[in-house]
Amino acid sequence: MTSHVKPLARIFSGVQPTGNLHLGNYLGAIRNWVRLQHDHECLFCVVDLHAITVWQEPAELRRATLEVAAALIACGIDAEKHVVFHQSAVPAHAQLAWIFNCVARVGWLNRMTQFKEKAGKDRENASVGLYAYPNLMAADILLYKATRVPVGEDQKQHLELANDIAQKFNHDYGRQVFPQIEPLILGPAARVMSLRDGTKKMSKSDASDQSRINLTDDPDAIALKIRRAKTDPEPLPHDEAGLEGRPEARNLVGIYAALADLHHGAVLAEHGGKPFSAFKAALTDLLVATLSPIAAEMRRLLADPGAIEAVLRRGAERAAALAAPTIAEVEETVGFVRL
Repeated sequence: MTSHVKPLARIFSGVQPTGNLHLGNYLGAIRNWVRLQHDHECLFCVVDLHAITVWQEPAELRRATLEVAAALIACGIDAEKHVVFHQSAVPAHAQLAWIFNCVARVGWLNRMTQFKEKAGKDRENASVGLYAYPNLMAADILLYKATRVPVGEDQKQHLELANDIAQKFNHDYGRQVFPQIEPLILGPAARVMSLRDGTKKMSKSDASDQSRINLTDDPDAIALKIRRAKTDPEPLPHDEAGLEGRPEARNLVGIYAALADLHHGAVLAEHGGKPFSAFKAALTDLLVATLSPIAAEMRRLLADPGAIEAVLRRGAERAAALAAPTIAEVEETVGFVRL
């Protein structure tokens, strides 16, 4: 009797090798990827082609690529069961992105809010790559015919564009080459804010290292950053309504809740009424317990760069094998002569 096992949905996720990975990256993305890998087929990509949409120092880019790969593995990504690779090692990403440059419309890209934010006031001086990178993002996903992508709310617009590109390609050529992509919008814990300003996201690009907890921070650095984290003079409230208008308090409670897998209300039921000094001590203990094993494993992995390069090489070979049928189908569909 033949068993009909439903194939696992394929997920593509990427992280840029720019700056230090921090708590926001871990709680907002990587921890969720670790959980998703148990019931999905996953590709985890260090997106170095995306990184160079703004200038990168070459030696630093190489170092950061290995560090990000080490971080993924240290956080619990299984590089044997799933595919961990760096984008530039699979040329089909750039091949498909060019084809998508010819499918996407300028008007679509003009509506992308993230370009406006990243380019700032001097848009004329931004790279073409920064402008067109949503097309590369679409290629990253559709190259593997991935049907699900875990994203935060700020990336949802890019997924909509990827679906627009897929639909236009399918329509223009009269063939159902690309599937519909579903966003996996990850919950409220995905949004970790700056320790210096509770209204801004925790960011690798923030000039102040005090604004973020890096995955490589040691316990003393974590304790110091949490002690210095901005708060207000009032004690913690007893319920969520009391967090209204208190972004820094909401952020610290949210970090604790995410780390402990609790709702905000449960955290406040335990810590409400306490001064921030006591709550910060408890939060520091929780952060150190969670992040210290990750930092230690990263140090162990980075002590042997050749081993990380070997993981990336195997991952790139597996990714290229998955990409080959798609790029062949696309080139045949477009009318390229394949020799």
